[in-house]
Amino acid sequence: MSIVRLLARPLLATGFIAAGVDRLRDTDQTAQQLRPTLDRVGALVPSAAPVTGNAQLVAKVLGATQVGAGSLLALGKFPRLSGLLLTGTAVLNAVVEYKNAETDTADERKARRAALLKNLSLIGAVLLVAVDTNGRPGLAWRAGHLADDTRRSVASLGKDAGRKSRSVQKDAAKQLKKANKTVRTTAAGIVGS
Repeated sequence: MSIVRLLARPLLATGFIAAGVDRLRDTDQTAQQLRPTLDRVGALVPSAAPVTGNAQLVAKVLGATQVGAGSLLALGKFPRLSGLLLTGTAVLNAVVEYKNAETDTADERKARRAALLKNLSLIGAVLLVAVDTNGRPGLAWRAGHLADDTRRSVASLGKDAGRKSRSVQKDAAKQLKKANKTVRTTAAGIVGS
């Protein structure tokens, strides 16, 4: 792991861990902030009503996800999965903060815009973490090379099978000639010719 990754991942994770701990400490306030967004999602997707109807549970899951994924990212364990989970929480956080921000004065609108840009920057950072392969080949590259290796192995097996079948054919033809000669010799001995 490079020194940049060694420093950057924990630094990025600290904000998510702190936000997750705050959400878990005060789930009532988080649920209150989430309520308008969850109501909109519930109206758009009625089948999600059991989840969107329980803002308290969503707040706890959101906080626990931020703490867990942030901790894993800080430790360098499952960084791509952690990055994806943190992307989801950052998107939800950006939407909730943007919708709940006050916009009565110019300063409030400016603060809302700054918070949105900060959240978009965090989303970009965790997306980079989600696609970072740490210098190793990605899954798509590995899958492509596995398919190529498999194709070559099957072709090689086909060639070997072809050679072996030709060899078996030649051996069978020799055995057939030998058997035919033996049968003729035996028949000639019986008939007496």
